Amino acid sequence: MKITVLTLFPDFFSAFQSESIIGRAIEMGKVEIVIRDIRDYCYDKHKQADDMPFGGGAGMVMKPEPLFRALADCSGKVIYTSPQGEKFSQKMALDLSEERELVIIAGHYEGIDERVIEEKVDMEISIGDYVLTGGELPAMVMMDSIIRLLPGVIRRESYENDSFFQGLLDYPQYTRPADYEGCKVPEVLLSGHHKKIEEWRFYQSVKRTLERRPDLLQGRVWTKQEKKILGELIKK
Repeated sequence: MKITVLTLFPDFFSAFQSESIIGRAIEMGKVEIVIRDIRDYCYDKHKQADDMPFGGGAGMVMKPEPLFRALADCSGKVIYTSPQGEKFSQKMALDLSEERELVIIAGHYEGIDERVIEEKVDMEISIGDYVLTGGELPAMVMMDSIIRLLPGVIRRESYENDSFFQGLLDYPQYTRPADYEGCKVPEVLLSGHHKKIEEWRFYQSVKRTLERRPDLLQGRVWTKQEKKILGELIKK
């Protein structure tokens, strides 16, 4: 996969490309990340990438010319990070991980000229119902979520148990020591009984989802055994 990011602040992405799983994915050739400075496509003397909005109002708007030029130099599905976009989700990350090329526009100020959105943007995506100073952080959030799903980046079973992948939050995780100052790991996890461990983990996932994100349970297709577990939890 190739991901191109159009940004006014390319230095934001330096550490992102070199650390942890993302850095390994790049070294393995699973993903190529290209960071393009939008100001490189500003042809005026002052490299001005923004201007005052028509009709007045606070703030500045990113100009169309540099963005149109930059996008002409890119290929792939074009995403614009915007609080007005569709909310990002695990399913969306999975769908986008199947694309060969992505282009992410990291917006700033009051946003980008609407003509760019109308003519060039395929998707507007928001990472939540709040506003940030720029689109660089949302771009990195989406990239991290997408890249880890690429084949060979991490083991498939590692992300299939993630929160949201199966429509539930993740179950509690424990590691050594089994007893830390009287705080003990649940006995079932030490039993070596894989079926009981699997049942405990599913029970805990449903319990946690019911307590913290009951909205995720709506529309889920339940097996008979899963319905029994849900019924027990609701009674409690």
